[in-house]
Amino acid sequence: MPELPEVEVTRRALAEELTGDRLQGVVIRTLKLRLPIPSDLPVLLQGRTLQEVGRRGKYLLFRLDNGWLIIHLGMTGHLRVLPASMAAGKHDHLDLLFGGGRILRFTDPRKFGTVLWSGGEPHAHPLLADMGPEPLEEGFDGEYLHALSRSRSVAVKQLIMNSSVVAGVGNIYANESLFRSRLRPSRSPHSLSREECGALAVAIREVLAESILQGSTIMNFRVAEEPLRYHPLDFRVYGRGGKPCFDCGGMLEEIRLGNRSTVFCPHCQK
Repeated sequence: MPELPEVEVTRRALAEELTGDRLQGVVIRTLKLRLPIPSDLPVLLQGRTLQEVGRRGKYLLFRLDNGWLIIHLGMTGHLRVLPASMAAGKHDHLDLLFGGGRILRFTDPRKFGTVLWSGGEPHAHPLLADMGPEPLEEGFDGEYLHALSRSRSVAVKQLIMNSSVVAGVGNIYANESLFRSRLRPSRSPHSLSREECGALAVAIREVLAESILQGSTIMNFRVAEEPLRYHPLDFRVYGRGGKPCFDCGGMLEEIRLGNRSTVFCPHCQK
């Protein structure tokens, strides 16, 4: 599933490729993904100029001169810039037609993605309005986590995966951030010291930034034959349950927290 780093890499690539271009048409092949695709998108977008590609959490925000197109990639979705002559496949649900014979194609095999339209400020949309601070921007730090965690009783991993606490930290990067900060995922947030909260905030920022940097070097939106590679970071714990810890050599444990796979080192993480 694409998480915040993959969405941010997508945003940067599309901003460079398409900002300032005019939309010449829209092709909708599917009426409903996770939510219905607005049927009036062809009318709303025809002839409009793409002014900006932004991001809020895992949502991509396309600012046009009359509103915002909001896209969430879901579990299996991706966006590619392709030649307009490229035939659509079974899972290609939406094409945005730009000049120069190019299209922006939304592909989503499991149809868990979302395509929305907002004529006003997108951050006020019900799906985005209650999000917490962006982890890579000002407003997210150890002091914020420490103050917020005093009254929370869920496991710390569930806390940092709550989008109302911090935007966009998914399962994969929560595992990695907790390992880097040496915190056990099942710890109660109110048991964390101010120093531990600071270490966790730093780890979240570092892990996300490193993955964005690596992803920016390998994702190519112009070559249709190349598969997209999500999660380029070399994981220390995620997906490695029962394997040796890279730091101490002990066996990593895998448990379920909030119905999500959680891998940690019982020796290194306290």
